[in-house]
Amino acid sequence: MRRVADILAAFACFPEADIEDVLHGERALILAPHADDESLGCGGLIAGACAAGIAPIVVVMTDGAASHPGSVAYPPARLAAVRQAEARQAVSRLGLPAGHLSFLHYPDTGLPAAGAAFEAAVARVGCIAGQAGCGVLIAPWGGDPHCDHEAAAAIAGAVAAEKKLRLLSYPVWGWLRDGDDMVNETRCCGWRLDIAAYREAKAQAIAAHVSQYGGLITDSPAGFVLPADLLAVFARPYEVFIA
Repeated sequence: MRRVADILAAFACFPEADIEDVLHGERALILAPHADDESLGCGGLIAGACAAGIAPIVVVMTDGAASHPGSVAYPPARLAAVRQAEARQAVSRLGLPAGHLSFLHYPDTGLPAAGAAFEAAVARVGCIAGQAGCGVLIAPWGGDPHCDHEAAAAIAGAVAAEKKLRLLSYPVWGWLRDGDDMVNETRCCGWRLDIAAYREAKAQAIAAHVSQYGGLITDSPAGFVLPADLLAVFARPYEVFIA
């Protein structure tokens, strides 16, 4: 077990890298627990990989329908459709071909982490990776304090082991975690991917997730809003990937 403060300090000191350093010329399968995680954590990588001619496969795992509970204007089915449309718009701004984005439609906060449903999810993701010829799997960091991110990390670990894929992780909510928290993270290697050339495209992709900014859905008092301190993290000219 390691302190989050120490881990995040190590992430910030990872060596600078370009897209070839990170992907080694391989096609990536990127797992996003929710629509917007792909843009927040991997927007620069997606844009860079597309520019390099190795457009990744992006899989949004949950429907995102729980972000604004109680909304009458945007009940779950409508919200799920909105979030799917936002994801399509976001990745298009990064240069990703439409056929490289897919949705698994698991319920928001219900991504399986154990049992038969977990094994089925592993099989589904493994099938996508195999059909697309992916050599590297990129998933949320297991230290992200959200059940769907933790489940996505576990699914990715199982798929990578079974299919013999390189596994990389990207932090999202872990950047805001209490520094005194203890997490099970033994890896100490990775990269800070230089995304300076793609910062504007990434910003535009994040902005496509309009429902998550608080201005679209106004009748959900407990509705989710992307916090400013998280958005500031992802305005940096680099993205972190743990190897």
